[in-house]
Amino acid sequence: MPVTSQEFREIFGSFPTAVAVITAMDEDGEPRGFTCNAVCAVSASPPLLLIGVDKKSQTLPAIRSSRAFAVNFLAACGAEASQLFAGKGQNKFAGFDWEPSAVADGAPLLTEVALAVAECRTEQTIEAGDHWLIVARVDGSRVFPREPLLYCQGAYSSWPLPVAV
Repeated sequence: MPVTSQEFREIFGSFPTAVAVITAMDEDGEPRGFTCNAVCAVSASPPLLLIGVDKKSQTLPAIRSSRAFAVNFLAACGAEASQLFAGKGQNKFAGFDWEPSAVADGAPLLTEVALAVAECRTEQTIEAGDHWLIVARVDGSRVFPREPLLYCQGAYSSWPLPVAV
């Protein structure tokens, strides 16, 4: 018997995952973004990552037209940003400080709430069910010494940084 969409969500909601906000600039120079937990490393040489983007995402046209985006891996202080970017609102960037990526066509970098950012250029797109998988080359990055934000079973948590011995 096939697994339902709800059962599939329950499977993947049952273990902790990192939280990221994917951002891009649209053709009109407006910032776009959405919360994403479908991010994974593909290759270290060359540095490639993969994101999954819902075909109905309001950010997808910006990613497709610019062929550039940023992955803002959220720190524990970014739970509010995660919730905001998970919604369908039009003015998600109001009240958030961000800086434009010099590497990824101005994609917004959420440096105040990020654990790390990856500035990316699209290499390949693959249609997969109700999503597009986008493989991208990481052309720029930053890492901040903060605790990561995790999401599991509908709730946020953080992972304490290791203590040096």
